[in-house]
This record gives sequence, structure tokens and C-alpha cells, in this order.
Amino acid sequence: MTLGELLQYLDQHTEYQLLDGSPAETLDKARESSHQDPLAAEIISAMMDKTGLSSPDESLERADAVNSLGPVRLKYMADDAPVEGFRMVEKLITAIDAAYNEEALAQRGKA
Repeated sequence: MTLGELLQYLDQHTEYQLLDGSPAETLDKARESSHQDPLAAEIISAMMDKTGLSSPDESLERADAVNSLGPVRLKYMADDAPVEGFRMVEKLITAIDAAYNEEALAQRGKA
């Protein structure tokens, strides 16, 4: 699955509006801190920074996607952090797992 495909999946299958334009525009806006949702921008930036990806067309493995959110998750686990941030990260991690599970099942169906 590519980073762009994952962002599209998360945008469509969660309550969060992660996409701010196309996947490429979203990545640019997240980096520039001009994304419509600052928390989404932080999460998307963490995914890019921790995985080293710079294009929505680059492949992203499940473990890398989930692990990239570890520092953001820890940040929002702090006592003084807004609980909305923690909830968003947790829901996105669950949705990331679902995206990769669906992809794996679809690939098995094709074989």
C-alpha cells in the first residue's frame, strides 16, 4: 500500500478529515503547517518523518506506519496533553490495521 492510498483509506474510513486536497497536496500542507487540521498535520508529518517517505506514491509497510506514530502517541499520553490527540492517534492506528487487513484479504482473493 502506498502512503497516498493509506491516507485516502483513513480519510474515508475514520471520522477525521486527513486529506486536505490530493494526497500530494496534503503531504505538502502537513509539512508547511498549513493543513486544515493541525493535529492531522502533526500525525501525517510524523508518518513522513519517521518513515523517510516524501511522496504519496511510495510504499509503506504496516509496521512502519504504526511505529511512526509512536512518538505522537506518547506525546498525547502525557497528563497535560489534550485527550483528543490521544484518541485520534489510537483510532488511526486501529484504522491502519484495518486498511492493511483489507488489502491482505483482497490479495488472497485474487490468488
